Amino acid sequence: MSNDARDRFEIPKEVRSMAEASVEQARKAFEKFLAGAQETAGSLEERGATVRAGAKDISSKAFSYAENNLKASLDYAESLVKAKDINEVMRLHSEYVQAQMRALAQQASEMGHVVSRAAMDAIKPKS
Repeated sequence: MSNDARDRFEIPKEVRSMAEASVEQARKAFEKFLAGAQETAGSLEERGATVRAGAKDISSKAFSYAENNLKASLDYAESLVKAKDINEVMRLHSEYVQAQMRALAQQASEMGHVVSRAAMDAIKPKS
């Protein structure tokens, strides 16, 4: 392959569309997840110091997840820029999507536990 051909490497429209759809799907899922967490945190903040601690934990987790997901996306974009051929692009995309789906599932599970614990703490009768 000549240097000129390598310089003009373009991602096929189908692959680009698939990648964009996957990113959009992950973005929507994460935004829905964050909206639910923020709504829960907002309603729980009214219950006092115990609830504030739970809300702080929820917020901290949500920001940590956002940071990790953004870093993963930037790492993925960087790896795509360095891809040598379409096979590598496809492999990178597959690995990224699989890793993000695992991460989102783990984050949702962890957030569910955090929110449940905060809710249980909030409804405990004061002694």
